[in-house]
Amino acid sequence: MSTSDPQGKPDPAQSAGKATEPAKTGAAPGERAAPANSSPPGPKLTASVRPAPKPLFGRASPAARKATHEIARRLQHMTWRHLALAILASAVLHLATLAMLAYFFPIAEPAPAQNVMTVQFADPFAPPAELASSLTVADADPDPRYSVAEPISVPDSPQIALMESAVHAAAGQRPGLLPADVGEAGMRKSNRGQFEGAFRGRGADARARLGAAHGATPASEAAVDRGLKWLAAHQRPDGSWRFNHHQGPCEGQCRHPGTATPTTAATGVALLAFLGAGETQVHGRHQHTVRQGLAYLRRRAVSTPQGADLREGTMYSQGIAAIALCEAYGLTRDVQLREPARRAVDFILAAQHEAGGWRYAPGQAGDTTVTGWQLMALKSAQMAYMQVPPPSLAAAGRFLDSVQADAGARYGYMTPGEQATTTAIGLLCRMYLGWRHDDPALQRGVQFLLETGPSQDNMYYNYYATQVLFHYGGSAWETWNPRMRETLVSLQARQGHEEGSFYLPGGQLETGGRLLSTALAVMTLEVYYRHMPLYRTSVLDSDF
Repeated sequence: MSTSDPQGKPDPAQSAGKATEPAKTGAAPGERAAPANSSPPGPKLTASVRPAPKPLFGRASPAARKATHEIARRLQHMTWRHLALAILASAVLHLATLAMLAYFFPIAEPAPAQNVMTVQFADPFAPPAELASSLTVADADPDPRYSVAEPISVPDSPQIALMESAVHAAAGQRPGLLPADVGEAGMRKSNRGQFEGAFRGRGADARARLGAAHGATPASEAAVDRGLKWLAAHQRPDGSWRFNHHQGPCEGQCRHPGTATPTTAATGVALLAFLGAGETQVHGRHQHTVRQGLAYLRRRAVSTPQGADLREGTMYSQGIAAIALCEAYGLTRDVQLREPARRAVDFILAAQHEAGGWRYAPGQAGDTTVTGWQLMALKSAQMAYMQVPPPSLAAAGRFLDSVQADAGARYGYMTPGEQATTTAIGLLCRMYLGWRHDDPALQRGVQFLLETGPSQDNMYYNYYATQVLFHYGGSAWETWNPRMRETLVSLQARQGHEEGSFYLPGGQLETGGRLLSTALAVMTLEVYYRHMPLYRTSVLDSDF
């Protein structure tokens, strides 16, 4: 009697047993004869048949049980060769599948860890900077001049404390920007005319407060506005300015063209007048004018191993153009200006004479007027949070020692002297290099300028002397300011194509012509907010 499943079908396992029952041949007693259809002697894979696992939900269907028994029957008849081929084919198929997945879905390598050091500046308004791990010795361009690791401390000078970076190039990196920028948030602030650090007085609201506190008037501010309009009207289509303003839109309508040829100097000094009023390439009524001028300076820069060469024949141009690039970067944090500004400063550092000064060509023994522009470029770089090696600033101080008279109260050109213009330049440089407000030589120098008074024809002298008196403050500034302010307002042209311009040719400014006189006069009338005062608390830091 055969067994069957509950539905009466023969048991597959029993049927398989019947099919393999040995034939009754002449086998020895106790032995089973080999089946007639058996395979040759050799290893055979045997498999035990286990009942299919009970399904999670109900009993297995007859079709599922039948498939399970069929697999078991086939495994009984497979040799190791068949099984090996099946395993090999499966392995090849799986490896091919994994290779395709790896090709179309690569595994991203984890980003390397980044060590960040936050630098805190002395001034609470200064934005924090980050020193990324990319600034390593391996990435640096070693230079023994930049190995100083101590910050500069200048007593009684909060703005210089602001300008000095807390981190110097201990690993040998070249001077330049800390890699972190203010970013989009800082750009949004500049788009609204809100600036930070040493430039924070140039915003619209700050200008009004500082102007009212330090002696600006509606008439002086209107003169600044007219001067900027004249400068904008004399910009050439390529974004530049020329000291010979007849070479451009003016077409000879204004008198007193200059004869100097460097376009980078003319463009730089015109830009400084706009930047002094908070007009940048991303903010203000003249942003297109400023943007075109900055683009021109970037195009004119010649890349050299020493940095970006903007001289066009003289270091005057290098210093003026570098100040413009540094101020524009400091105001806006425009990343397109970061490298041009840094490279322009690098060139100035490389051009410094071993005695500490600068003159027309790199490496020449210095004179006071060229040195003044270069030193102000280095200070503008610090205001924009760029690193300047302290040894270079200390060397500039030694040059001033070599041209001073009356123990530092007065200054000459290349030797000790007492000229008014070089004295004003020397005293301003001393202030930025850290002289205290109560230094006796500074007090005597300020008194000399005050007695000399504003000039009716020497705008170069007026520009520097006004900055000295503004930073010194007190009764000296209160005496100087109304005289200087009213003199300039009265000397501004008010008719024809010359309206808004100035022409004060003294101090050898004939070579710069009406363009240079106008730019210097406008910056002089911006003194109230162009830079924060060095020796007293600004009204922006008080409850004014």
